[in-house]
Amino acid sequence: MKNPFCFRGPAAKRTPMADWCVFCDIAGRAPGSTTALLYSDDKVVAFQDINPSAFRHYLVIPIEHIPTVNDLRITNEDHQLVSHMVKVGKDLLGRDAPGSEEHRFGFHQPPFNSIDHLHLHCLALPFIPSWKQVKYTPLGLLGGFVDAEKLLEKIKPQAEANS
Repeated sequence: MKNPFCFRGPAAKRTPMADWCVFCDIAGRAPGSTTALLYSDDKVVAFQDINPSAFRHYLVIPIEHIPTVNDLRITNEDHQLVSHMVKVGKDLLGRDAPGSEEHRFGFHQPPFNSIDHLHLHCLALPFIPSWKQVKYTPLGLLGGFVDAEKLLEKIKPQAEANS
């Protein structure tokens, strides 16, 4: 079954815009996009999740179309991108939810991702309602949700890992 939000084949990976992807429209500020951006620069944009699972729930996405965490490589470029995404998310939650119980940052891994465009979930807890925490829990070998810091360790280039 095709993903209703992003129509792309594997040959189209890592290009600036998809044939049609809701997140590419947001990142590219398409004329039909009504999403209010909380942050934007030349690498990423951030906005509120349309179906929030926590007190504050933001998404940080790269402008470049990267389908999923599985498309990230052990390179300085990908490591710096994900690091930047996390920093943007931390800054936004620090500004908008400084008194929250806890902040959580991570990505859904296939087949648990809803949109095939890399997106960092930035959550200021508590979860609302509390049962939604299940969606943001690692499932071991099954995948599920991967903590951003664990992903950064996984994609850190070797020379950087030893320093």
